[in-house]
Amino acid sequence: MIFSSDRLELRKLYFDSWHKYLIKQPLTDLETQITRIIEHHPEYHHYLSNLDNLDKDFPPEIGETNPFLHMGLHMGLIEQVVTNRPNGIHQIYQQLCQQQRDEHKVQHMMMDHLAESIWSAQKNHMPPDESNYLEQLQLLISR
Repeated sequence: MIFSSDRLELRKLYFDSWHKYLIKQPLTDLETQITRIIEHHPEYHHYLSNLDNLDKDFPPEIGETNPFLHMGLHMGLIEQVVTNRPNGIHQIYQQLCQQQRDEHKVQHMMMDHLAESIWSAQKNHMPPDESNYLEQLQLLISR
């Protein structure tokens, strides 16, 4: 689990994990999880090869995906699945993985709803609506 709200500190963890991976240094479990996500996203490798990108902004109006937000959503979703919080998400994830046979694709499908849930909670100044979130994820199974 990542226990920081400092943007630079969190981003540095991605940079450091990727660098350690590339030079074949031993990784912690967290660093291994991070590098697996990075491996699935070659479009982000150039960001992680240049520390000048550590404090780069990715305003939505430019239309550029924020790689750190995207990878953070992967990390958040994995944490939800491992801890089964909200209750039932682990089973939904397993069903989707069996159905789709592509764990990374499943994470992307589910992350769209995670991001929407977070955005809605922030917009409404409320905690995330876990039951609505799970309902949306459950609908992915029947597609």
